[in-house]
Amino acid sequence: AVWSPLSPAGAQTTQLLVEPPWRPAVLWDQVTLTCQGSGTASATTWYKDGQRWGQQGRDHVNVTESGTYMCDRPSTGISPPVIILNDQLVLQAPARALLEGDMVTLRCRA
Repeated sequence: AVWSPLSPAGAQTTQLLVEPPWRPAVLWDQVTLTCQGSGTASATTWYKDGQRWGQQGRDHVNVTESGTYMCDRPSTGISPPVIILNDQLVLQAPARALLEGDMVTLRCRA
C-alpha cells in the first residue's frame, strides 16, 4: 500500500491502509486495517458506518463485518473511507494510486 505523508497543502493527513492491498476489500480476505497519522495509537478513534466503533486506542484492527471504515487521529484528522464488502464475486485492483498508462493487474475472485 502507498502512504503519502503530505497532502497537497503540505499538512500531514491520516491514512487507512488495507491488507491484503486490494480494492474493493472483501471480508473473506481476512482484512486488517492500519491507521497511519501523527500521534500515538492510543489516540486513535475508529468509525464504522459513520458511528464510533468499539476498537478505540489501537492503530490496527481485524475486520469481521462488512461496512465503511474510517479512523481519526487528533492531529491529522479523519482518514478517507475504506469499504469492506461481503460480495461473493468481486473484481479487484491494487490498493495504490494509479495513473493513466500504468500497467495494472486485476483480480476476478469468487
